[in-house]
Amino acid sequence: MKIGAIDVWPPVVLAPMAGVTNGPFRELCREQGGGLYVSEMITSRALVERNPKTMAMIRFGRDETPRSLQLYGVDPETVGRAVRVVAEEGLADHVDLNFGCPVPKVTRRGGGAALPYKRELLRAVLRAAVAGAGTLPVTMKMRKGIDDDHLTYLAAGRIAVEEGLSAITLHGRTAVQHYGGVADWDAIARLKDAVPEIPVLGNGDIWTAADALRMMDRTGCDGVVIGRGCLGRPWLFRDLNEVFDGGDAAAAPTLGEVAATMARHAHLLVECFGREPHGVLDFRKHVGWYLKGFTVGTELRRSLATASTLAELEAHLARLPAEQPWPGHAADGPRGASGGRTRVHLPEGWLDDPEARTVPVDAELDVSGG
Repeated sequence: MKIGAIDVWPPVVLAPMAGVTNGPFRELCREQGGGLYVSEMITSRALVERNPKTMAMIRFGRDETPRSLQLYGVDPETVGRAVRVVAEEGLADHVDLNFGCPVPKVTRRGGGAALPYKRELLRAVLRAAVAGAGTLPVTMKMRKGIDDDHLTYLAAGRIAVEEGLSAITLHGRTAVQHYGGVADWDAIARLKDAVPEIPVLGNGDIWTAADALRMMDRTGCDGVVIGRGCLGRPWLFRDLNEVFDGGDAAAAPTLGEVAATMARHAHLLVECFGREPHGVLDFRKHVGWYLKGFTVGTELRRSLATASTLAELEAHLARLPAEQPWPGHAADGPRGASGGRTRVHLPEGWLDDPEARTVPVDAELDVSGG
């Protein structure tokens, strides 16, 4: 699969996830094999204004290539300026645009999954991004639409082609679904049929390497994007590399091998943030994902999830029954956010005119992260 001039093999992409796909997590996933590994979401306004927290988030390893950065924005001028900064300062090799985030603080400003409903505003954002990118490939990640009565993905896909994007990722859910229900893989197939000119990548409900192959076989998509499926499972990318090269997925890890990965993850976070309390605190969210399906007592789980130093965390990891085998299907399935919403929070009057190009007041978030 080619994204602009970038060869991506296997055709696998790590989805940008706020608070998760920082440098340490990308390193754990990248060392499993090839693919494209995308950063956490960076807000365009914060990048343009040189927000210190945002600039600190734009960190790639010395051997990390290609460097892939996701940007969020609503205002075409701000997005264009942000992409130009990335291109002119060599901050990344690829820019992905976020039109899939369903969280209220994003959609109520007209951003994320809400924006493609405004077709001409979407076109303006994409045009500005491509103009600012120079030779860098620009891609976008989106959802089916706001809800089943306001589907936008086919029209958005055609606009993306017309404005020169290099690839499109479709998460087969609407914004109101959030992460609930079942991903609509048939929508991915329909988008591929509608935009044969550029690669279409499928996202949603890929928990194993076999799921990825089934999605591609069923939809004809050019590649897959892995989000919640790799939470607590960085070795999923090893399995994907194996099956796309015609082999079989490796043997699933024992609990002892999982514990070793957990310890390394925590150490990488401490090294990245430069402060042990910060790194260990950030690791806490990963504990439940790593241990899903394993038989671990409540007290030990709680101790692992509340450890405040590396020594304390490693002492608790040493208490895990190292020989416990992989728990099979009990370890697969949803991790992270799940469940649907009753409605999508939108700017007042947002659904009145899909052709309007007006940017909502205070549309641009000034901090990064979804």
